[in-house]
Amino acid sequence: MRFKKLRSANLEISEMTLGTWVIGGRNAYGAVDRNDSIKAIRAMLELGVNSIDSAPVYGNGYAEQVIPEAIAGFDRDKLIITTKFGLIPYAGASPMPLLRDSTYKNVMREAQSSMSNLGTDYIDVYMIHYFDENTPLSETMAALNHLKAQGYIRYIGVSNFTREQIEEAQKYGKVDLLQMAYSMVNRQQEDLLKWAYSQGIDIMSYGSLGSGILSGAIRSTPEFVGKNDIRATFYGDLYQEPKFSKTMKLLEKMDEIAAARQKPVAQVAINWSTQKDFMTTILVGVRNDKEAAENCAAFDWTLSDEEMASLDRALVELEL
Repeated sequence: MRFKKLRSANLEISEMTLGTWVIGGRNAYGAVDRNDSIKAIRAMLELGVNSIDSAPVYGNGYAEQVIPEAIAGFDRDKLIITTKFGLIPYAGASPMPLLRDSTYKNVMREAQSSMSNLGTDYIDVYMIHYFDENTPLSETMAALNHLKAQGYIRYIGVSNFTREQIEEAQKYGKVDLLQMAYSMVNRQQEDLLKWAYSQGIDIMSYGSLGSGILSGAIRSTPEFVGKNDIRATFYGDLYQEPKFSKTMKLLEKMDEIAAARQKPVAQVAINWSTQKDFMTTILVGVRNDKEAAENCAAFDWTLSDEEMASLDRALVELEL
């Protein structure tokens, strides 16, 4: 495993963070087995990953509740556990609830709930999941600063924020981490990530394998099970034209590198993201210990400068 430093936190973090959106299940990302999830988490930790990201909205608390069982026997103080707040699931909700609440009262409520779910008395990085336009950032940051002063959280993060929203939040407290979507097939926020990193804010990306499309396992337009499958909703543009065909062309270039290296295609995508100068750690979800081992093995090697350049050229040529 390779590590980078969370600069304002002065912590060493693995370049891969275990994402638990998949583990949250509830038919939003395909079938998930609890025992397989626990084995996957334990395998990741045994292979050097020291960072786990979750959110109460992933299965209405389910993903958070799986974590304490999975990390039993590991030294909690050597793990970096990140979770979020501000998205409230409700009956009949789609996989991505629309209700946002980052009020002082709700931040306090969710923090206590998440610590209970996670079986811990502190959260390493606590993140605003999405900007809440109905709540002043001064109020939300006041709540986070209070939790930090009381020792319930160690650092503050934001997810899916614009530059303007980050700058506003910074007026009221230190933002240590930014979580945004980023991958070879989603570079829309690259300038924002570079700016944030230049400001001393570390980066955690999600969607690192493009909801699986960069694993090479999908070579034709899929028919997803269930209309609420995240891959068909949240990541839907990846499976629509012209992007799908462009991505298939990109996979041909990735296939060449993977074949020459005798490595899985997914490892090419993982190395491409983690070798970007502004990237701190990338979120990767896993269903079982086999996927965990394969993804972690990406850190046994690196892409050469020429391989990185050839992939970047392909992205430009394909307008991805």
